[in-house]
Amino acid sequence: MRKIMILCAVALLCLALPGCGGKESKGGSQGGAGTQYAAALDVLHEVVNAYGEEELFAMYGGDQEHAVMDAPGEFDVSKTEELKSTLGLPEDQFSKIENAASMVHMMNVNTFTGAAYRLKAGTDVDEFAEAVKSNLLATQWICGQPDTLLILNVDGTYVITAYGEAGIIETFKEKALSVLSGSKVVAEEPIV
Repeated sequence: MRKIMILCAVALLCLALPGCGGKESKGGSQGGAGTQYAAALDVLHEVVNAYGEEELFAMYGGDQEHAVMDAPGEFDVSKTEELKSTLGLPEDQFSKIENAASMVHMMNVNTFTGAAYRLKAGTDVDEFAEAVKSNLLATQWICGQPDTLLILNVDGTYVITAYGEAGIIETFKEKALSVLSGSKVVAEEPIV
């Protein structure tokens, strides 16, 4: 009888534990001080979930080894060459991010590439954004050229970068600003 009671108690605990520390509703505090997002991937999912069916585009997310189709994906920050070549993150900024996520248009990276970065504590958001902006604006594009560069600060913990066709960037910006608490435009410039 005692063994049965212990087994029942363990089973009850197993059922109750998944609810602990799970995703809180918007407005909570998941990601630590000052943020409600646990990871960069959560930030991009929030934006994509705001799209209407007719606004969505074919995309893949994540780094090449762990790519996912039709959704944003986690980007392994140890894949530094990919961070640089695919997302346009300058080498001197690699050490300033904890995690990253991406979403890229299936047609071409220059049609739309978006990335979200969770910055390490103590990283200056404006300096990080300026470094990424300078790097992307200085890029020599091989296969077409994106129209617009967009950089958003999300609650001082995340930075979103996006570049691509002007209309797609505008829709992305509208969705991001409407659903991401504490988000604001840091830079929005034509790429010439």
